[in-house]
Amino acid sequence: MTSDLLFVYGTLMRGFDHPMARLLSMHADFLGEATCRGRLVLVKHYPGLLLSDAPSDLVHGELFRMRAGDELLRELDMYEACGEGFPEPTEYLRKLIGVLTADGAVMQAWTYIYNWPVTDLPRIESGRFLDH
Repeated sequence: MTSDLLFVYGTLMRGFDHPMARLLSMHADFLGEATCRGRLVLVKHYPGLLLSDAPSDLVHGELFRMRAGDELLRELDMYEACGEGFPEPTEYLRKLIGVLTADGAVMQAWTYIYNWPVTDLPRIESGRFLDH
């Protein structure tokens, strides 16, 4: 593990009544809101993040510091159905990306990038999953 930080932008955010969101809140400390360069699409009842270099493409989410990062990431990889043992191409890929915190710091954090075709998926223009 090269970072103990995790950036989440969808159903893992605080306030979602989801078992994996509860698991994250029990095993990680909320550091604050953060953004990354990217676009959000609505996959089904959950979003997918597509990375972007365009300054106007921002995805809003939350940054957490994981206490037992390797174990927690293994659990989250299972939830996101990515990593070893899942047929390729997996729906998500876990990647280390740069995120911008509310106080202007750039930090490296793990996140899950959407990895399937997005041709017919609607974009969440605001970059905020909670707004859709």
